[in-house]
Amino acid sequence: QVYLVDSGGGLVQAGGSLRLSCAASGRTFSNRAMGWFRQAPGKEREFVAAINWSGGTTNYADSVKGRFTISRDNAKRTVYLQMANLKPEDTAVYYCAADQLLFRHNLVATTAPADFGSWGQGTQVTVSS
Repeated sequence: QVYLVDSGGGLVQAGGSLRLSCAASGRTFSNRAMGWFRQAPGKEREFVAAINWSGGTTNYADSVKGRFTISRDNAKRTVYLQMANLKPEDTAVYYCAADQLLFRHNLVATTAPADFGSWGQGTQVTVSS
């Protein structure tokens, strides 16, 4: 079991940047892929980015490619989402999540919420125009 706490959200103007953090506890953190999802009011939770257990492979939604960067520090049991050039349509509650499986190989296919078994509480990101 992995327990997750999200932080770093806030209000930012369009074009600005934010860095989200996800602090994890649990002995298997470094053996699991991690993801970030977001959910805007009235919309379904959507995939944003994922990183494999070692940090060597990443995957992004097309809407954030080139603007967001996911990274992890296994020694600190923390995952980050660096967000740049933010747009009003990025406004949402952002959640980090831990893969249900250990040492998953196919990260590209790991984009559904059902693939992830542990979730943070969410952090609000609001981008004003």
